Amino acid sequence: MSGEDFSQLSMLDLFRAELDSQSQALTAGLLALERDPVAAVHLEACMRAAHSLKGAARIIDLTPAVQVAHEMEECFVAAQRGQVRLNHAHIDALLKGVDLLAVIATEPGPGEEETQRRIASFAQALQQAGSSASGSGVNGEVRTAPPVAPESQHSSEAPLAPAQEPAAGSAPALSQTPGSPASDRMVRVTAESLNRLLGLAGESLMSARRLRPFNDGLLRLRRVQTDLAKSFDALRAAMPAVTTDVRALQALAEAQLKLGESQAILAQRLDELDAVDRRATDLANRLYDETLASRMRPFDDGVRHFSRTVRDIGRALGKKVRLEIVGGSTSIDRDILEELDAPLGHLLRNAVDHGLEPPEERRAAGKAEEGLIKLEARHNAGLLQIIVADDGRGIDLDALRRATSGRGLTTAETAQSLSEAELLEFLFLPGFSMKGSVSDISGRGVGLDAVQAMARQVRGQVTVSSELGAGTRFQLQLPLTLSVIRALLVEIDGEPYAFPLTGITRTLMLPRERIEILEGRPHFRFEERQVGLVTAHEVLGRDEPQSDSVDLAVVVVGEGGEAYGLVVDRFLGERDLVVRPLDPRLAKVKDISAAALMEDGSPVLILDVDDLIRSMEKLASTGRLKTLERVVASVGQKRRKRVLVVDDSLTVRELERKLLDHHGYEVEVAVDGIDGWNAVRSDPFDLVVTDIDMPRMDGIELVTLIKKDSGLRNLPVMIVSYKDREEDRRRGLDAGADYYLTKGSFHDETLIHAVADLIGEPWG
Repeated sequence: MSGEDFSQLSMLDLFRAELDSQSQALTAGLLALERDPVAAVHLEACMRAAHSLKGAARIIDLTPAVQVAHEMEECFVAAQRGQVRLNHAHIDALLKGVDLLAVIATEPGPGEEETQRRIASFAQALQQAGSSASGSGVNGEVRTAPPVAPESQHSSEAPLAPAQEPAAGSAPALSQTPGSPASDRMVRVTAESLNRLLGLAGESLMSARRLRPFNDGLLRLRRVQTDLAKSFDALRAAMPAVTTDVRALQALAEAQLKLGESQAILAQRLDELDAVDRRATDLANRLYDETLASRMRPFDDGVRHFSRTVRDIGRALGKKVRLEIVGGSTSIDRDILEELDAPLGHLLRNAVDHGLEPPEERRAAGKAEEGLIKLEARHNAGLLQIIVADDGRGIDLDALRRATSGRGLTTAETAQSLSEAELLEFLFLPGFSMKGSVSDISGRGVGLDAVQAMARQVRGQVTVSSELGAGTRFQLQLPLTLSVIRALLVEIDGEPYAFPLTGITRTLMLPRERIEILEGRPHFRFEERQVGLVTAHEVLGRDEPQSDSVDLAVVVVGEGGEAYGLVVDRFLGERDLVVRPLDPRLAKVKDISAAALMEDGSPVLILDVDDLIRSMEKLASTGRLKTLERVVASVGQKRRKRVLVVDDSLTVRELERKLLDHHGYEVEVAVDGIDGWNAVRSDPFDLVVTDIDMPRMDGIELVTLIKKDSGLRNLPVMIVSYKDREEDRRRGLDAGADYYLTKGSFHDETLIHAVADLIGEPWG
């Protein structure tokens, strides 16, 4: 983009760009000067930044900004000359000056009268700070500026600094100043355009890779030609040495000649195709890498402003605190960096307010008065790790146990038995806080749940660890980019599906004999807990699996009590996939988050792990896991006993179904006597539970028909009815019912005990 691009921007836009860059330099320098007030390098950097802003403001005739920048510049010059020693009051005032410059540059601004009032207040704050500073000049004051600042004795106005690149979705970026290196210029490109460009680059990469299978096919053709040539040679050798069939010899020689020519042409074209393949793949890879890199921003771009945030919160709470940013040059997807802003703000506020002790408490514990918070970013195993750690008091687990039981989240006995990791999970519950009072900084129970929600939204996770007296550490593990994911490909019913690696807890080959039946549902032992098993075929509504292998391919997803093992047909390996969102007209597709193209150009669906967990929970709760029952049966497990519930009341019918299913019985339902009679004649059941008053055919008639049928007379029947008179009970038992229970009095244990008395345990 050439220098003419500046004609598209107003002078005020250019000043805002300069202000954005120089404000960051000023803030960083001021925070450094607060720790070392006489650091020459930081004084010089701050003075130059203020001087550049003054010059830029004068160019566009923004007089209020000139006044503020001049006041700041004079203060820095006085500090350089030793006339003033910067203290906390100076830093507070100068930081407010940075904020005031931003207000002045807004459009519309606060108004001329209000602006002058704020400038006067700022100048007064600087004077008061100077009068209390040691080592100041006469009367300890710093000169104030006239309404329009005179030329400074320093160098002439510096040129406009490069504009900072905005976050994704924000206003377009501004070009850099003329004379900058061409490679550093910034262009006006929207985040949406970058997303489309990345998608096209991904398709280009996939298309380039399709040349390789084509090339491999031609190689196979060359091998066939080679075999054909050998066959011709064998044919010639098999012919009689002396033959009178000249035409046959000529035809054979001509065929061999044509074959030789075709082999030469094929070899030449293969060499050319191989070269084209290498160039196309290399070009597509470079295009994709460059496009992907254009979406990345240094970690420091999105978090440097937290240095001042932490400093201001610490000052408000009377704590000395320093934020150390590690891995500031780590490249992060701009969308993820934008999403990180609020969660990191919550974590840092909590670290200052909850984590760090007051200076006197730190001294008593043998620590430095100044607390340290580390904000670190690094790449690890193809993922992005963000760590927020403090050297404060740590989390008191006993206090956390009292807080969880005190808020009714668990009983005191259960809280005592929870492990440290399980106990710390309570911190992420919405509305949970260990702080007894509410302030303008924390105590409302919001923050950590938002951190966890953000991590899950981008297919990541967050963990916390703490050591009492040594500090607390939060770790976010996120994908490097939202545009490309590292995924595990699996096969389900002959088709590939992709699991984002960040959503997988573990993959394993599970021997069938390790499957156990608990409360009627298949489980297996995993990391000292029982994890439920569900087949991907049932979740996705596919045909039944046909595999007879000894071991099952299982993907473990979820954590703690929400963990499930999803049985797939087989693992296909890991891939890097370019995420392509589904057409908006499809709305939300159940259990699917997006799509991608594989190397051969075929599509693959990316599974939504959170949605899958909800689907598995629903399947498990409704007792519809038929496929795994057959898997269990195939390894010698006992058959699950079947119960038919017949009742015209939906509420009663579902209550009985859920109750029986929860205790391990397989349950089918019928809506009246006719429906029930048809059911018992078509499918085998171990027990029938029926109401009396029903349309079309009542329960007494149903019992009578069952007991008169030669093939069904031994089928146990239980009547559950609202009728509790003795004559009603006698009528039912006389019809052949094996048990009579009234709805008005039965409860969970009564019904289950009655069923167990009639047919025994669920499996037998």
